[in-house]
Amino acid sequence: MVEIHSVSIKILTWNYHKNNEYLFYSIYKNSFHLFSPPCFIFHGFFSGSFKLDRINKPNPRKIFQSQEKEMARRSLPILKQLLQRSSSESSSSSSLLNPSIVGGGLLGTRYEPKRSVTYMPRPGDGTPRAVTLIPGDGIGPLVTGAVEQVMEAMHAPIYFEKFEVHGDMPKVPDEVMESIKKNKVCLKGGLATPVGGGVSSLNVELRKELDLFASLVNCFNLTGLATRHENVDIVVIRENTEGEYAGLEHEVVDGVVESLKVITKFCSERIAKYAFEYAYLNNRKKVTAVHKANIMKLADGLFLESCREVAKKYPGIQYNEIIVDNCCMQLVSKPEQFDVMVTPNLYGNLVANTAAGIAGGTGVMPGGNVGADHAIFEQGASAGNVGKIELVEQKKANPTALLLSSAMMLRHLQFPSFADRLECAVMRVVSEGKYRTKDLGGTSTTQEVVDAVIDVLA
Repeated sequence: MVEIHSVSIKILTWNYHKNNEYLFYSIYKNSFHLFSPPCFIFHGFFSGSFKLDRINKPNPRKIFQSQEKEMARRSLPILKQLLQRSSSESSSSSSLLNPSIVGGGLLGTRYEPKRSVTYMPRPGDGTPRAVTLIPGDGIGPLVTGAVEQVMEAMHAPIYFEKFEVHGDMPKVPDEVMESIKKNKVCLKGGLATPVGGGVSSLNVELRKELDLFASLVNCFNLTGLATRHENVDIVVIRENTEGEYAGLEHEVVDGVVESLKVITKFCSERIAKYAFEYAYLNNRKKVTAVHKANIMKLADGLFLESCREVAKKYPGIQYNEIIVDNCCMQLVSKPEQFDVMVTPNLYGNLVANTAAGIAGGTGVMPGGNVGADHAIFEQGASAGNVGKIELVEQKKANPTALLLSSAMMLRHLQFPSFADRLECAVMRVVSEGKYRTKDLGGTSTTQEVVDAVIDVLA
């Protein structure tokens, strides 16, 4: 018996190789490993201490002819035992493990050790921070209540200043704006936007009033959540303050309405620079500008010109362009080709929702809006979607998106260890699949999902 302190699991098959060595093929990462027996059939990384039996050197001729299946059969019980042991140990020490998304199920989950030093805080960085909380409409109070419970359970160094705001209000109350400007950070549920009529969107009003020029939505595959496409990890960065959402429209004469699309060089360069900065700081390799400059030659042409000028300052990041209609087609056929996408206002809304639907649904995609001084975190896609009345009555809204957005908020507030813990807990609950709301194919209530996350955090 040999004691090993750091091992992981790979599914291996072996074949006879010259010089009495054995060629091991690992399904994990599609790589080959050459070993001389005696050797171990498992290799990789898990936290803890395990004892494995060495496999004595078999007869090469027999393996070459007929023993491959027999060795796989003999190895299976050891593999199952190691899986069970590693699963139980990871349950008891979930705060020390960080899952990386590499595929569905337990065999597709790679656990890496959490970094021991996150950052060196300045004196006073642990002081609790005030965050403005807007529960919003529909499912908003359910999912923001879930965040409150989780933050309390993990003793996160934040506290909420809660305000009642609803989408049918003529404007955002002054005291709410003052709170956000003072605290710099806000967490909000969805605010319903009436269709038609003279009431403007409060979501748009918040972004324009606080100059939250960049909307960021991260659309990615979650381990254990089956989707049509794999290896999806797209960040959609959308200009938030102009374009078709500027709200500049009026009725010229009866039956004729004029709606203005405003594109400026200042805002276009600002959002392009933010997209490239994000890619640079997050080790992203490609930025794609989405446009319709073949038709809107001046407006979208100015947007593209600004993106090209900024791209020259980042030679290490690949830059390309795609027309918005082709972009939508490519998204539903080969979404894995995209990395960071930068878009004008309206296109970004469409692209982000499409990417979210491909990767798992709007209920699991985090996002936020950021400016030079303030940030608002909310459900990544369909921020104005407040859910159906049945979800509210049955209390079965999915809190995953807002919980992950809250992790983004914690990292924004420079509390990275709390963000890591929360993300790991949410990812594990989704991966295990025991507690899922209706939109993910389950029957769980919001509270059951929250309780599961809190149990992992405990």
